[in-house]
Amino acid sequence: MKRCVFLFTILCTLLCAGTDYPYWIWTPKSGKWVNPKTAAKATPQEQFDLAKGLYDAKNYEEAEREFKKVLNKFPKAKEAAESQYYLGRIEEDRENLYEAYLAYQKVIDKYPFSERIQEINEREFKIAEAFMGGYKRKALGITLPVESPAIEIFTKVIENSNYGPLAAAAQYKLGLVLKGLMRYYEAEDSFNKLIANYPDSEWVEAAKFQIASCRASLSKGPDYDLGATREAKEKFERFVKEHPDAVLSHDAEKNIAGLSEKEAESYYNIARFYEKQKEYASARIYYNEIITRYSSSPWSAKALERMQIMEKEKR
Repeated sequence: MKRCVFLFTILCTLLCAGTDYPYWIWTPKSGKWVNPKTAAKATPQEQFDLAKGLYDAKNYEEAEREFKKVLNKFPKAKEAAESQYYLGRIEEDRENLYEAYLAYQKVIDKYPFSERIQEINEREFKIAEAFMGGYKRKALGITLPVESPAIEIFTKVIENSNYGPLAAAAQYKLGLVLKGLMRYYEAEDSFNKLIANYPDSEWVEAAKFQIASCRASLSKGPDYDLGATREAKEKFERFVKEHPDAVLSHDAEKNIAGLSEKEAESYYNIARFYEKQKEYASARIYYNEIITRYSSSPWSAKALERMQIMEKEKR
């Protein structure tokens, strides 16, 4: 009687599961009940081939599930590394770029001897460039208000590459991302690392320009001082001297001109401060400095005008 009840219960379970895909079936070979939906094939190659076929057919949901079976059932097989790689490809095809990066990075972290390492590093680099170019990370179709993941991804590419072909480019672009976020000190540090670690790189010349540009940006900030302007100007002047024929030298010269104007303005403001305090001798020193060093600047004419006014007041 008990046996009949047991068989009846199993029969009901199978009927409730539907006729398309029963949840559990008995396998005499293993002597166990198994769920075909979650069970893996007998070998990692068979399981991988099934998943890859689904991927090629763009059946991403099913392919994802089957690739994960390889990872769960055969974690040490060579097909496991390939399956993890294709999980990244699935996310990239879905345009879930940050999730694709995470999946790719797992291949590097867990399977460092995979033949895909160089390709994965290139894919991560392109993903970082996409975020750098304005691509926004999304979750459930909603754009997330987070800082650009490009910082994290370029940093990983540098780490993955060590001194490989993408390392210097990733170091430079990391600096650009930080500069774009107005994190000038961190950006300058990134550019300096490029120069120190990859002195023969084609990016060194541009990195030197960007260091001067960061200094110039700092001179415009709330912590502005004349010293920052001078330092930025000196770096641009050194760049032009070292790379007179560089494409960026023209931009450097424009920056030098702008910083010179800023210097002249700063001297003028200092002179006006002393003038208002009736410290005319000190004011005259700064006005003369403007007239002598920045003769072509509009501030020179203003300084000369103030000098004449002081002379009249002195009489």
